[in-house]
Amino acid sequence: MSTEQPNNPLHGITLEQIVTKLVEHYGWVKLSQRIDINCFKKDPSIKSSLKFLRKTPWARTKVEDLYISTFAKQSPWKNTKIR
Repeated sequence: MSTEQPNNPLHGITLEQIVTKLVEHYGWVKLSQRIDINCFKKDPSIKSSLKFLRKTPWARTKVEDLYISTFAKQSPWKNTKIR
């Protein structure tokens, strides 16, 4: 069985890297506006956010989805029409 996941945009990226990059891009205030969870609103830190996100699958999914929509490169063939 192969461990490569060419179609997974999060393959090889840790949750800490995801949160750090989102905070660098949006800042805590805008991040908390995009994803309404308290770990981004009240005394936010990477450490406390990771602790919460590892225990809360629905919140982690929202963070991962935002990361993908913000940073994942889209295929150049995505909007190509097949004749």
